[in-house]
Amino acid sequence: MSNAANDFDSNHNNSTWTGTVTVDDTALAVTDTGGAGMPVIYLNGSYATQRSWRPVIAELGTGWRHITFDERARGKSKKSADYSFEACLRDIDAVLAARGVQQALIVGWSYGAALAVQWAASNPGRVAGVVMVDGGYPWDYLATVDNGDREAGRQEIRRLFKKLRFPMMMAAMLGLTARMTAAQAAEVNIELNEIVAVSDPVFDQVTFPMRFIVGSGAAQGATEEGHAAMRATLDPIIARNPNVQMSAKVTSNHTDIVRKDFRAIAAAVGEIAAAQHSAVR
Repeated sequence: MSNAANDFDSNHNNSTWTGTVTVDDTALAVTDTGGAGMPVIYLNGSYATQRSWRPVIAELGTGWRHITFDERARGKSKKSADYSFEACLRDIDAVLAARGVQQALIVGWSYGAALAVQWAASNPGRVAGVVMVDGGYPWDYLATVDNGDREAGRQEIRRLFKKLRFPMMMAAMLGLTARMTAAQAAEVNIELNEIVAVSDPVFDQVTFPMRFIVGSGAAQGATEEGHAAMRATLDPIIARNPNVQMSAKVTSNHTDIVRKDFRAIAAAVGEIAAAQHSAVR
């Protein structure tokens, strides 16, 4: 697939660059394929790494400039004292600045989708468009626990991660999850839920093309009914903001969606590029 605008106006190199970008107290592992195509920056799921995007990148091909990175304590990036959502937003700024990119198309999955919409809404002039991969929905999970007792919801998340602390330690040693403690991972999850719970108004600030890839079924840590309720929050957003559209609803669940439905994600990237091309004609 190679429908990117090859005359995209951005600073670029023609060769792939792999290295680290220093931000705050950490160093992020970054890969930039270079080239003159539209820059696409990929934002990972909570505990995933930049490797997850390889099928999407291969499907899109060399007509695009692909920028991936491992978040703090993921993959080859260093640990940090700060794993907050705000820190992750700063990481996006740092990676784009280090690679000399003024405007990019953003692809975010799960936690990365929440980052994508928040960063894009704050930087609309720097966004060519956003692909949201089964994430960033304005769903208030904490309000669904124990008759809306949000503190009970927080404690439930902490208990869940406490139970998972030994499997997470082993997975981290194998490079399969974030190298943070179970308690730190729980707080990351709680903070995300707090942010997305009040994020519905943010979608009214979307003045650029946004395309959703919506998954199906359940995934680890949530029931099928819970995921259905989460995904249903997208319907009123699409109804009121024509910039936000569903590109595809796929059969994969939340965990497998990037690996199995990479073609749908690549197609959504192409849709945004086509929309941008039409807008400037």
